[in-house]
Amino acid sequence: MVDYSRYVIVALALSFSLQGCEQQSPQTPPNIIFFLADDLGYGELGAMGQDKIETPHLDALAEGGMVLTQHYTGSPVCAPARSVLMTGLHTGHTHIRGNDEWRERGPVWDYAAMFDDPGLEGQRPLPDSVVTMAEMLKEAGYATGAVGKWGLGAPNTEGVPNRQGFDFFYGYNCQRQAHTFYPMHLWRNEDRVLIGNEMVAPHENLEENADPNDPASYARFTLQSYAPELMHAEALSFLDEHAGGPLFLYYASPIPHLPLQAPQRWIDHYIEKFGPEEPFTGTRYFPNRTPRATYAAMISYLDEQVGDLVSKLKELGIYENTLIVFSSDNGPTFLEGVDTEFFKSAHPFRDGPGFVKGNVYEGGIRVPTIAHWPSRIAPSTKSEHISAFYDFMPTFAEVAGVQSPPTDGISMVPEFLGEEQEEHAFLYWEFPSYNGQQAVRMGKWKGMRRNIFDGEMDILLFDLENDLKEEHNVAVQFPGVVAQIEAIMEAEHEKASLERFHIAQLGD
Repeated sequence: MVDYSRYVIVALALSFSLQGCEQQSPQTPPNIIFFLADDLGYGELGAMGQDKIETPHLDALAEGGMVLTQHYTGSPVCAPARSVLMTGLHTGHTHIRGNDEWRERGPVWDYAAMFDDPGLEGQRPLPDSVVTMAEMLKEAGYATGAVGKWGLGAPNTEGVPNRQGFDFFYGYNCQRQAHTFYPMHLWRNEDRVLIGNEMVAPHENLEENADPNDPASYARFTLQSYAPELMHAEALSFLDEHAGGPLFLYYASPIPHLPLQAPQRWIDHYIEKFGPEEPFTGTRYFPNRTPRATYAAMISYLDEQVGDLVSKLKELGIYENTLIVFSSDNGPTFLEGVDTEFFKSAHPFRDGPGFVKGNVYEGGIRVPTIAHWPSRIAPSTKSEHISAFYDFMPTFAEVAGVQSPPTDGISMVPEFLGEEQEEHAFLYWEFPSYNGQQAVRMGKWKGMRRNIFDGEMDILLFDLENDLKEEHNVAVQFPGVVAQIEAIMEAEHEKASLERFHIAQLGD
């Protein structure tokens, strides 16, 4: 078991004297912004080696701060990754361990039925008993806001953002609703707000006999109100309203998760850059005439939004006193419509189905992560500290000068400040989906089980120092290391409180 005594946080003797700060007093604790992209691959930012998609604002954030080259999400898919982030507990301990659409309620995938009955929206909730990052920071005196995609509790349940520590929420409550960026409604706190779009259900395709090369064939998939734009305006307003600080903003963008929908000005930019391409008319998500251009456009628009946030912080005079963390909830998609091979989305790891989103290979769980904190984090720093989403709860507790609840994490503040950093003995994942998976990162070693539901309990072992693509299983050569990893897997797995996430092969 984890020795939680080491996570008792003593208020940092940080100096809060700021240069150019007009809105906040010298004693104001640092603001915290956590910007979470959705399905953004490790190799999809310029700062991480991307040469086709333009991300100047994120590259500038990296240049002015720290790139965490060995940072991991909490899970290879949406909801459990967010549960790990919010609770500071890895997937052997956290409440939500997989995507759970709560099907026993009824036709949860019927877009029209969900509109008529909001009780069909959303995912199974975090319980009230769980202490979230937002509750911790709210108790510390922070104004807490969440904008974007939630996925941790359906409307009218204890799991909605406003009942999990957030003063303000605007965005998608439900992951399935986020399968269109032109939804009929979003949520403001616990109220459903119509945004003027017609009903075009997610996953619809071209009309029969439509010409896939005619832009007019796709017109009905671009509606009046683009949700990422509306949510972004609310994020900027939250900064305006709480510039007196301290504030915590959790900005959980739905971009670049499918469907392929982006502002036309950015699409046109990449059409000119990439030239003609084959339309995407598959059966998953919406069709798109220029899929490569649109995917790149989504990421550049995301980058633009990060630039807007930085500009707003500077305008308000609170930039110097703000820690910004940027990351992604998991690796890039494996679904048709996104040409991850063209973009080298998972570079330098293995790409394609079975190795990215939904999988505990590096391409599925190692994510692009930047920490930016003026005058605290030295610019142009690359950190090889091995870390994960569950480290952010104790990290933000230390930044705020409060005690963290018990977590599986270790504060990264010393790493940020260039001081001696405590290291993890290991990182742990379990995933009761995609046929059942477990993984452990222990120094240079990566051990994993796949196809657990089929009874395959052998552990694959990879030496990441010499085999980043995880192509050479060396378990036979290092039985002692395998035994250590097997012991960790057994010790870190606790039976999930929700039957949906039980793994019988692990004794549940």
